[in-house]
Amino acid sequence: MVNEEKNLPTTSKSAVLQEVFDLEIKDTPIKKMKPTDVMIKIMAVGICGSDVHYYDTGRIGNFVLDGPLILGHESSGQIVAVGDEVNDFKVGDRVAIEPGVPCGRCEYCRTGRYHLCPDMQFMATPPIDGDLTQYITYPADFVYPIPDDMSYEVGTLSEPFSVSVHAAQKLDIQPGKTVFISGAGPVGLLTIFAAKAFNAGDIIISDVEESRLEMAKKLGASHTINVKEKDVKEEVSSFTDGHGVDYALEASGNNSAESDALLTLKPGGKIAYIGMPTHDTAPLDISFMTSNEPQIFGIFRYANTYPLAIKILHDNMEQANRLLTDFYSLDEVTDAFERTRTAKSDSLKVIIYPNEKLRDE
Repeated sequence: MVNEEKNLPTTSKSAVLQEVFDLEIKDTPIKKMKPTDVMIKIMAVGICGSDVHYYDTGRIGNFVLDGPLILGHESSGQIVAVGDEVNDFKVGDRVAIEPGVPCGRCEYCRTGRYHLCPDMQFMATPPIDGDLTQYITYPADFVYPIPDDMSYEVGTLSEPFSVSVHAAQKLDIQPGKTVFISGAGPVGLLTIFAAKAFNAGDIIISDVEESRLEMAKKLGASHTINVKEKDVKEEVSSFTDGHGVDYALEASGNNSAESDALLTLKPGGKIAYIGMPTHDTAPLDISFMTSNEPQIFGIFRYANTYPLAIKILHDNMEQANRLLTDFYSLDEVTDAFERTRTAKSDSLKVIIYPNEKLRDE
């Protein structure tokens, strides 16, 4: 099946990053559909910290902006066409989109760890275009239905929340155990949902922004720590009667926070590093590690998490809506990115609508 045979659009209005701080709205070609593809009208896209990194610095680690790139990888939409070999979807279905497509053949794909695929095609990671565009064609295997009563905006959270779910699974959070979350940005706040879904006990969270800590309390955190005013290690020790926490999840990417989070663990505790680092390395206390035998996990994206992430979000829709703070049309994309980049004290998740605007400020 090809676009022309169905009178489907062949071009799409997109937000293209030409170079650092230069976003332009352009008409871009839509890939022709394969028999295993669906075409999706993108209804909502959330801005991620990685999108902002490309916008304001042009790189993330070894991934460097070396040409025009359509940004965006947190999205939901409505199916407008299905390939001849697609049986699980129909026109009109509401879906969330997993933004990474692996090769399906390598060692990692064959063992279920497809997020580690060396040939991963991940949206908005140079040179792979993202989904800040009106329409995309996409493999149906990486599209997931969202409930009719879930908004498209909440549906976009399936992507960042999948990171939290993957981290909780790697740590194997057990009921009643204590959790420390370092960083109360969108992923850190979503990690509260994951910890609660795994029936954690007390949840402690830290940040530099008091407004984000207030949101964390509303979402179910037991204790909050403003790191501008209090020492994280001392506060966690106080909250846990000197024992330390069972699990820590570092979601800020801040260099000193990465070091401190490790030291909040009780002997034999587990830590997951989620946050995008500001430096390539962080000083870790080797003496603490050899004396306390923590288990350390690096978290790279996720695998096989979307159905569970969507279910947990559906169970927490009212709370999830609290994370959605700013709403822009595609033509306002630069304003949306500047809002995300500069307004951390009063903005959490910024949503862009590539087609019609569904929600106002």
